[in-house]
Amino acid sequence: MVQAGKRFGSARRILVAGASVAGLTVAHWLDRYGFEVTVVERSAGLRPGGQALDVRGPALEVARRMGVLEEFRERTTALRGMSMVDGSGAEIYRTTERTLTGGRLDSEDLEVLRDDLVDVLHAACGSGVRFVFGDRITALTQDEGGVEVEFEAGAPARYDVVIGADGAHSGTRRLAFGPEEAFVRYMGGYVAIMTVPNFLGLDRWQTFLMDGDVGAGLIGPDGSGTARAYLGFESAEPVGYDHRDEDAQKRLLAERAAGLGWVVPQILEHLRDASGFHFDARIQVVMEHWTKGRIALVGDAGYAVSLTTGQGASMAMVGAYVLAGEIAASGGDPAAGIARYEDALREYVLRNQAAARDLNDRNHNDDDRSGPGDFTDFGTLVEEMSLKDYPARLT
Repeated sequence: MVQAGKRFGSARRILVAGASVAGLTVAHWLDRYGFEVTVVERSAGLRPGGQALDVRGPALEVARRMGVLEEFRERTTALRGMSMVDGSGAEIYRTTERTLTGGRLDSEDLEVLRDDLVDVLHAACGSGVRFVFGDRITALTQDEGGVEVEFEAGAPARYDVVIGADGAHSGTRRLAFGPEEAFVRYMGGYVAIMTVPNFLGLDRWQTFLMDGDVGAGLIGPDGSGTARAYLGFESAEPVGYDHRDEDAQKRLLAERAAGLGWVVPQILEHLRDASGFHFDARIQVVMEHWTKGRIALVGDAGYAVSLTTGQGASMAMVGAYVLAGEIAASGGDPAAGIARYEDALREYVLRNQAAARDLNDRNHNDDDRSGPGDFTDFGTLVEEMSLKDYPARLT
């Protein structure tokens, strides 16, 4: 058996900030390669709720290599189709060939609710992965041999590598690379997702309303008592709000959605107490470099692609696989492995972000998006990437 210390030299201690798709995937692979992995997450536990995420293209192969592909299949939304309605709730469009959130139903893509996806990835992390919830990084000081890290609650510690997998509003990115404003590109709108009662009794079906610059939707993946509700609005200019102030976000949504018909009043009635609430702008994170020495960003923290494509989870999984593999293949020089990660992934990221911008521009310039020709076949947006084989699993 090859010992981790011999294979990787003394560079073995890795800190991952963020316990969502990117962070859990990179933690899984680093643990398999024999590293000592700590995941720090500012929430008190795994964050519940969120939108339906798509696993497609090379991310399907990453899932297969992780051994979670069948579990993903068992957790899919298994939607049968979708409807569009007008403000009175009258159906104006129906299809059993595709959905707004997932694209064509006959594709190989897997659509999984975010919390289900995260549960599977968390369970796939080995027993050697240490999780610290309710804490966050507050300072990073890097030198040639490692990174000194300070935390809001925990004691300072030194790591060989620090990975920021803490989302589009990454604190790791702010500390290591600069303010958010330097990297975030606004794409003209806002979206909220939350869990509410299944008002319509939807069973593996989704229904959406688009009324001018405001839209709403319900996804009922299993006919149970709850559904995922979407509320969104267009805005030519960014709206000032605190992305940590949930109450302020809910007030903003209520103001923008006031007066809409269909089941929107019922959604708004439950807005205050809705669980799994998530609100954000449609943005991209565009960086000239998302690595710096022994610090690397992965997923939305380094290259958020936009909610409109459904590519974010897949890009996070692919990026995490490549990052962990290049660190493992670095022969004890993690900075070199991190640099190779960026080189290997850059073209894939740029293609995906360009496709997202094109889609956003098409949707933004379309004033009537209620017919069968108006919805993107998300399968056409998949950008392929050939995945390398990295060091064999340690036993």
